[in-house]
Amino acid sequence: MGTLSLEQANRIIAGALAKSKEMGYKPMGVVVLDDAGHVKSAQREDGASMFRIDVATGKAWAAVGMGAASGVLAQRAKDNPNFFITLAATAQGRFLPQPGAVLIKDADGRILGAAGASGGTGEEDEIICKAGVVAAGLLPG
Repeated sequence: MGTLSLEQANRIIAGALAKSKEMGYKPMGVVVLDDAGHVKSAQREDGASMFRIDVATGKAWAAVGMGAASGVLAQRAKDNPNFFITLAATAQGRFLPQPGAVLIKDADGRILGAAGASGGTGEEDEIICKAGVVAAGLLPG
């Protein structure tokens, strides 16, 4: 499949925001990063607070950097807090191991990037990210 395209990233965001609206969640910020942690696309809904994009990016950056959904990383951080504090410092604050981001994988299971959201609970954020990835014809991880 290659790399994550802008069209795919935009479809992920559209699918995530559609799921958020369907579920009646608060205004969201959604970010899609490529496999190197660079922003491919980002949107902040009207009414979403100013930190939404920053938080969504931090969750997605952690997921793609560690190769695991951010909810998994949040649990790992509880079990090994010193390591995760060090990771956050090493990443100059960009690393946020909190629920709300999923990996984006191709049909072969190769990581193409990550989608992160912020605006609801961590669980709500993760639900819309998964929905967005699926809406784009890719696999959430």
